[in-house]
Amino acid sequence: MTAQSLYTLESWKQLMARAEVMNQPQHHLKRLIADPNRLSAFSLAAADVFFDFSRQRIDATALALLFELARTRGLQEKFAAMTQGEKLNITENRAALHTATRDFSSNSLYLDGKDILPELREVNRRIKDFSDQIHDGTIRGSTGKRFRHVVVIGIGGSYLGTEFVSTALKSYADQNIDLHYLSNVDIHNFGAIIQEIDPEATLWLIISKSYTTPETLANESLARAFMAEKGIDPSKHIVTVTAKGSPGDDPANPVLQSFNMFDFIGGRYSVCSAVGAVPLSLYLGYDIFERFLKGAEAMDSHAVHSPIHENIPLVAALLAIWNNNFLKYPAQAIIPYAAPLAKLAPHVQQLNMESNGKTVNTDGIFLNEPCGPIIFGEPGTNAQHSFFQLAHQGRAFPIEFIGVIHPQYPKYQSLSKGVTNHQELWANLLSQPMALATGKDDADPARCFSGNRPSSTLILKDLSPESIGKLLSFYEARTVFEAFIWGINPFDQFGVELGKVLAGKIRQEMADRNMDSAHSLDSTDATTRFYMEMLFSG
Repeated sequence: MTAQSLYTLESWKQLMARAEVMNQPQHHLKRLIADPNRLSAFSLAAADVFFDFSRQRIDATALALLFELARTRGLQEKFAAMTQGEKLNITENRAALHTATRDFSSNSLYLDGKDILPELREVNRRIKDFSDQIHDGTIRGSTGKRFRHVVVIGIGGSYLGTEFVSTALKSYADQNIDLHYLSNVDIHNFGAIIQEIDPEATLWLIISKSYTTPETLANESLARAFMAEKGIDPSKHIVTVTAKGSPGDDPANPVLQSFNMFDFIGGRYSVCSAVGAVPLSLYLGYDIFERFLKGAEAMDSHAVHSPIHENIPLVAALLAIWNNNFLKYPAQAIIPYAAPLAKLAPHVQQLNMESNGKTVNTDGIFLNEPCGPIIFGEPGTNAQHSFFQLAHQGRAFPIEFIGVIHPQYPKYQSLSKGVTNHQELWANLLSQPMALATGKDDADPARCFSGNRPSSTLILKDLSPESIGKLLSFYEARTVFEAFIWGINPFDQFGVELGKVLAGKIRQEMADRNMDSAHSLDSTDATTRFYMEMLFSG
């Protein structure tokens, strides 16, 4: 079904009409949430996750129309087809089998006539053996020191999801290994890291599917030069995660270990593959990583098997469509009331905005309406003292609040104003959605809150590895469900290419100037030439 036909669907037309109704004063959120049955009717619970969307600007009629839209678009059928290896990434003729990386079933999964699960599990077995040998000191650096630092060299999907998980599970990191991320080609990133590491006890983990990413190769070059300066053998300190046969998987260029990634797993969906498995196993231990995988598998199963009206990521996707296309909100905030989730929003930024920031559908037809909201976020309560002035009295945007019942550090129970820190956190978590929804009248316009500002609340039982896996899978599934509604391909990312092409041309001009100080820059445009001259004369 094409995106063009999307706008002519009867459910789509009725949703447009219903949005006009919901914009009327009698449907203000403060009136909707006055219904004592509102919470039970507009919330879901599954897999130890509670999803409250009672403070979204939606009623039973609109919700029923969204469910009809989901059925018409075949969301569950498409999601199931994705998990079974159908090549839904049509622009690159690839499957999208990130869910296979956490499949613990005894089933087979065939792609192009080959069962892919044994190979995925063999990679994980090798990663477990490698991480165990690093931890017990069997594998050491070239000077005999045990490894105490791991530097991940990779950008985008090669580190963002892993950074989210490692930050969330830092309290489980008991392997005496510090994890660092060298993602930015900015020399300040490299300079800061080398101040923190012991070169002889450092493992450099280079992650790149094609092994051609300029930023990653530039940072690898810096790392190799740094090791050479310190008299360290790079072949005993470098590990690669890359595609089979790439320059990073070349026997002529020996490294300590090389682990494979596969073209049926996109970078931003790759946390559960070797991309995340190697650094997370080194940092947390393989057993903790496997618990994380099992949590992701549990949410995958829920997304595949639960009916539309009980499916948490699917309903969350429908609400995102409702807010984006019908209520016309351009942005979405993610506010976790849990400091360990500080890197969730940056991960979801890439996951969702790179997946769904598209202008054409899978038939190559331009979309009539924008898809893909602007995603941003910051942990609460910090966010309240940052941009909540805008959230409450400025331009409205939907917010996804996340709460955790049991913190990772439960023993700290001192009281301030009669409550613990965790209770104080929850006091804010409970108050903010209500204040956004209800608002407040005041004779002084400066103190008036309009309310009617939508939010959802996602509650996790704890921040265990299993819960973090469920949270990761929730956002992946929600992103894909959104794309299936719009009829776009969430697995390609051609939007990042043009800037790279232009950077390559400028890079060559710089290289020529480095070789010959008299090299003319006249072939570049006037603005670029101005800035290049500024750089070279600085």
